[in-house]
Amino acid sequence: MRWEFIWPNYVIFAESLVKYFHTVPDGRYTAENKPFNIKKMTDYIKIRKGLDIPLNGSPEARVLRDVVSHTVEVKPTDFRNLIPKLLVKEGDKVLAGTPVFADKMRPEVLFASPVSGTVSAIVRGEKRKLLAVRIDADPERQNKITEIPELASLDASQVKALMLAGGLWPCIQQRPYGIIANPADTPKNIFISGFNTNPLAADYDFSLKDDFDSIQKGVDVLNKLLPGGVHFSLNASTQSSSPFHKLERVIFHTFDGPHPAGNVGVQINHIAPVNKGEAVWCVDLALVAVIGRFFEKGIYDTTRLVAVGGPCAKTPGYVKCVPGMAMKDIADLACQDSEKAHKELDVRYISGSVLTGRNVGADGSLGFADTQVTFLSEGNYHEAFGWAKPFRAKHSVSHAYFSWLCPKKRYNMDTNLNGGPRAFVATSEYQKVFPMDIYPVELLKACLAGDIDKMEALGIYEVVEEDFALCEYICPSKIDIQSIITAGIAVMLKEMA
Repeated sequence: MRWEFIWPNYVIFAESLVKYFHTVPDGRYTAENKPFNIKKMTDYIKIRKGLDIPLNGSPEARVLRDVVSHTVEVKPTDFRNLIPKLLVKEGDKVLAGTPVFADKMRPEVLFASPVSGTVSAIVRGEKRKLLAVRIDADPERQNKITEIPELASLDASQVKALMLAGGLWPCIQQRPYGIIANPADTPKNIFISGFNTNPLAADYDFSLKDDFDSIQKGVDVLNKLLPGGVHFSLNASTQSSSPFHKLERVIFHTFDGPHPAGNVGVQINHIAPVNKGEAVWCVDLALVAVIGRFFEKGIYDTTRLVAVGGPCAKTPGYVKCVPGMAMKDIADLACQDSEKAHKELDVRYISGSVLTGRNVGADGSLGFADTQVTFLSEGNYHEAFGWAKPFRAKHSVSHAYFSWLCPKKRYNMDTNLNGGPRAFVATSEYQKVFPMDIYPVELLKACLAGDIDKMEALGIYEVVEEDFALCEYICPSKIDIQSIITAGIAVMLKEMA
């Protein structure tokens, strides 16, 4: 049978489905006026471009300890474009939930302490820039209690007021620019990623499985801010076993493919791209649970399970802690001298993933939204004629080594660049791992030139640094690509925001 005779039948069948299932204003599908839940209708999106980095030290699904830090830091540097206004001084007593600084441009946006205790130090940098508020924590946390009315009786303005007063508003990030959302705005959509594909990332199905009720409450709160606009993405490989497929009042999407399929920016690009003049809000899943606990119990509880892994981790697993936890409290989980770490190498303490996290050092602290800590060897060594040794056990995307013959092998990588920066050569390599509908090389060059018109046309409103992290990993010129995006966003904030 010829294809041209079969095709019209498929067209007729598709048109009949469109007529049979139609959307009504309340966001539910109907079939002959018989409603059924929208959460059962999920769209499947396949991400074909990307890369899963085979890094050794994956966290095992076990809780190693509860970390009760003696010192906790609240850092303005965790937030982009923030000018902090200090609200406490050294020696002040604070409760968990007490505001310690505010946004100078929007004083209603408060940043709260995750623990109770005494403010021991105000850490400042050059030109007296506020770097951190250091708090000596009490052995047992004392919470600031807020009276929370029934959620059903609240409207959007009342929910915003409660979140602002409770220090929860920094949980909401805005695209474009990856900054704290403006409370005065109404977003186009709200996005939550239900999985993380970063190297050695926390498995949300394990780390947040006990917070399902709080996450559902947080979703209900976000629905108050934007009714029917909460998009929730699941991993296709774990969708059926994930506890989050039971969430209600969300619009589900299923993503399949390598990293960065779990990046919320990639999900936004495939579902509802951000155009000029539009804004969407993003909330990390762990912070959705924080919002839910606040509206359940009236307390600011940021406790979370954080994945600890990496080639230099003695026992990869999870620790229970709060953001601002001192790295020295888990320093014993990093190995300085073992088969995993070279004796002459130091360990780098990364708050976040190896692609986008910060090198905070052994005296640093966990970031506000970070759900993983990675221990990695410092690559402070020189290897002569390394390029001429193709049989070394090293990972290579370009097949320079024979790692492509062992696709399941894991590697003890370090921070050595194996060379220095070179000329920025126009290449198609970036597009092999960049799954967004954007020309990466052209956008990067527009950022380098500071050309606002070209940056707008090429998609600066849709990206932040994490979306270009894989481009930096495979870059043959060894260019710090994420810093170029940072500079481009800074230009846009200065000239356009």
